[in-house]
Amino acid sequence: MKLSRAEYNEIAKFTEKLRPTRQCLRMLKERFPSHSQSTLLSVFSLQYQKRIKRTIFRHHTPEAIETYYKRYQTEAQTHPADPVLLDMANEVDLSPALMARLILDRFLQDSNSGTPSKSVLNSMLKEPSLIPDQTLAKNIYQCTINDCCYGPLVDCIKHAIGQEHEVLLRDKLKERNMSFLDETQLRTMGYDKTPDIILEVPVAVDGHIVHWIESKASFGDDYSHRTYLNEQFWSYWNRFGPGLVIYWYGFIAELDCQRDRGIMLKECFPEDIVTLYQAGQTHAHAQPRGEPGSSQPSPQ
Repeated sequence: MKLSRAEYNEIAKFTEKLRPTRQCLRMLKERFPSHSQSTLLSVFSLQYQKRIKRTIFRHHTPEAIETYYKRYQTEAQTHPADPVLLDMANEVDLSPALMARLILDRFLQDSNSGTPSKSVLNSMLKEPSLIPDQTLAKNIYQCTINDCCYGPLVDCIKHAIGQEHEVLLRDKLKERNMSFLDETQLRTMGYDKTPDIILEVPVAVDGHIVHWIESKASFGDDYSHRTYLNEQFWSYWNRFGPGLVIYWYGFIAELDCQRDRGIMLKECFPEDIVTLYQAGQTHAHAQPRGEPGSSQPSPQ
């Protein structure tokens, strides 16, 4: 759904006091019952990631890491049944999954007398049962499943949702008998940077020509949309012409301001698509009798 900037700002302000736990979804839905849960979660996730980027340096200093690790060791030994890491992450306002990564990395340095490889670290975060310390494994698992913004579980879910919406887009195009090339086909043709869909025959949406369609299974806020414009959309426009971006979880309505320059935003698959054939039929029916191009014979 589209949100006005005022609606978006109200939601964004409310998210400032939330932590990336499952409970935050319930709080968001209770506060904004008219908005979809997917939209609210996407807005919160974007806001929380910006918050983490502003503060992450404080947690990555050697002093901070050592403090967190010593505290974890003490509290895990004293209260082995408690979610020590999860509580600590929420207390210092750090993503539970990122806190888990810091502590696991520090634990492996102790165990292996050196910095662990990224592949080993990632495999243990994805599968905590590989961690030799059972208490730490349980704490890592608790952080992973309770973080709705970061971590291997979230990455997997986001990838699956992105794939799901790309399939949905292709199905919608097939229902309309529209000829297109998808990203995989375009890559085999030698294109290195492509939108999700190139239409082999352009269409019109809201009176604007569309040559390509990009699917985004997220909410379009100022920062993400500006980043996509600079890194993707304008390059698509330069190479393929005007196009359409679908933000399936909505966007700030005021951002849809580039239509005349060739980039249109929608929050769902458009129903008012006009194909070249339909445009030709409309033009033919609009022709007065006897004029060139009319389907009726001119009087003799």
